Amino acid sequence: MSETRVTIRPEIAALAAYSQGRAAAPDGFKLSSNENPFPPLPSVVEALADVPINRYPDGSGIALRTKIAKRYGVAPGEVQLGSGSIAVLAQLLGAVGGHGTEVVHAWRSFEAYPSMILVSGSTGVPVALREDGSHDLDAMAAAITERTRMVIVCTPNNPTGTIVTASDFEAFMAKVPPTVLVVLDEAYQEFVTDPFAVEGVDLLGRYPNLVVLRTFSKAWGLAGLRIGFALGAEYILNAARSAAIPLSVIDHAQRAALISLDHELELLERVADIAVRRERIANDLRQQGWRIPEAQGNFVWLPTGAATEEAAEVFARNGIVVRPFAPEGIRISIGERESVEALLRSAQEVVQNLRKKPADPGLD
Repeated sequence: MSETRVTIRPEIAALAAYSQGRAAAPDGFKLSSNENPFPPLPSVVEALADVPINRYPDGSGIALRTKIAKRYGVAPGEVQLGSGSIAVLAQLLGAVGGHGTEVVHAWRSFEAYPSMILVSGSTGVPVALREDGSHDLDAMAAAITERTRMVIVCTPNNPTGTIVTASDFEAFMAKVPPTVLVVLDEAYQEFVTDPFAVEGVDLLGRYPNLVVLRTFSKAWGLAGLRIGFALGAEYILNAARSAAIPLSVIDHAQRAALISLDHELELLERVADIAVRRERIANDLRQQGWRIPEAQGNFVWLPTGAATEEAAEVFARNGIVVRPFAPEGIRISIGERESVEALLRSAQEVVQNLRKKPADPGLD
């Protein structure tokens, strides 16, 4: 007897589900998910103790949206919440995408972009990164057609860590039709130390078709609570609200974000510590011979090429779980201070292995 099956969209049936970085051994370090290694602030933990779980959350998130609006100098209607900034991106794709439309994005960039675009019904138009791992904004602008509804710019770019400069971004925006939504994904903005990097919040008033994504997952250390937000024109974010899953940002997440905003300076001290650690790691990797991009997120990128899977196993043997993107490279999060020596020791072993092979583009 033949089995009758439900009809699934063929492109979804062929689509691999998002895969998390694997867990580390008890004595190892998980440096695969760009998580903040610091524990939550005691005030955040305390604030979560009496949040009722038998009641629905505030679906409008008005208290948090008001506080974010004050922090960034916008109106509450110009703030939208989501269960992570990626959820807000999904809302925006649902609002502007659909069959016959296109979304331009750099590649390689955040690995969820292609699948999210496909699920929305749009067609993704990936544009190759430049040799230094940065966005080719001229090529991205040239890829815009009458079918383009959105362009995604990720800075610092995940996984290469490179930034888009303010001058390059403004030159790019001058080429984008005002009917095309530009989403500036700044999930790692707080870690940026390059004074020439674009700061999307400063440009919102100049470009009505710009939406900026931010998250509490990385610098703010709330990854497990899944909360992010967008800043942009109210009518655009109203459309995102219409496309959102109702009540998806739980009260625990909203409460933690509110408390975190009250302790921003303390949290940014942690961010500065991570940035210093990142610079030390990046410099030591270059001394080993690695040709790595300028890192501006809370991670570094090793261009291991065809040896990516082999290199990831070397790190794993040394207790370091990394994020391999074969056949291009490995992303390594900046984790606990105690992880640094094992990370560098593993990277040195990979260098020695690669030196035994034909010339590799990732090494000097």
